[in-house]
Amino acid sequence: MKLLLKYTGNFIFSIFFVSALSAQKTQMIKLVKEENNNRVNVLIGEKPFTSFIYPDSLEKPVLYPIYAANDELITRGFPLAPRPGEPVDHPHHIGLWLNYESVNGLDFWNNSSAIAPEKKASYGWIRTTKILEIKSGVKGSLKYSANWQDIKKNILLEEITTYNFSSYNNLRIIDRITTLTAQQDVAMPDIKDGFLGLRVAHQLELPSKEEREFTDNKGNITKVKSANDSSVSGNYITSEGFSGDNVWATRAKWCMLYGKKGNDTISIVIIDHPKNTGYPTYWHARGYGLFAANPLGQKIFSKGKETLNFALKKGESVTFRYRIIINSDKQRLTSGTIDVLASEFGNNYQ
Repeated sequence: MKLLLKYTGNFIFSIFFVSALSAQKTQMIKLVKEENNNRVNVLIGEKPFTSFIYPDSLEKPVLYPIYAANDELITRGFPLAPRPGEPVDHPHHIGLWLNYESVNGLDFWNNSSAIAPEKKASYGWIRTTKILEIKSGVKGSLKYSANWQDIKKNILLEEITTYNFSSYNNLRIIDRITTLTAQQDVAMPDIKDGFLGLRVAHQLELPSKEEREFTDNKGNITKVKSANDSSVSGNYITSEGFSGDNVWATRAKWCMLYGKKGNDTISIVIIDHPKNTGYPTYWHARGYGLFAANPLGQKIFSKGKETLNFALKKGESVTFRYRIIINSDKQRLTSGTIDVLASEFGNNYQ
């Protein structure tokens, strides 16, 4: 009986919340392509929300920068537009992106302008080939195609991605739907760095008094400075109840990073989809500001108890679906609210 009451209560809350959300003021979303730049700007009302950028100078397309409804930037500026006081580690962490550390042995994750030319052959690029569709309205959308390729432009994967953007008062939602189709046999073995990544503003990092070191799969060491100034106030929490640095290497349906920025608390939530490979995903969520979901790197996160070693035969496809929520308010989003938004997302994009 208690269990029935619990589910009944959740169902009623879900209906109430979705109805309340629908009743909130929706704002027109406008997408504008800059004709002379590889850039599509996303505006909510007349205010910037984010931009899809894919210049030849970048090794992958990204959403950058990203703003909350209170006009606060939630993404780190470095390396494209450095801001005072923010860390300058990991130059490949730019905005919101999706790639992986090992695709047929090529490192797509760590590729950046910091890699020496003589080492570039070991890395991969994601090159946007065409903007397929742009729609403005109460909901906005952007669809594009891209190739995952090596230094000689041999194509490993063809990508088709759709971004759907929506807004309700102080709530911003980005749904990313990405289909990868193998153009040759492709192996994506268990490895740490992947898959959907977001690098957040300095204020949303977790406080830390010690300098940290991280080593990639090629033995390159990156040092991350401490984050103990008064502006840093971030914290993680997951659907399974883990929090802080303990979130790293745990599975969960969703993960939230929240902290004070400006006059409000900013909540950033990444939601996994039940039909995704590896669901519920492992979280590669670091205190220094890397917020990532990695469903493919199971061995390192489980300490060898699980192994996936994902692969596609030529012509095979796989689709990944993620929802990113950005909210600015006096308090963080509640777990109940996130559960409802996750349930609604899970019923979509089948």
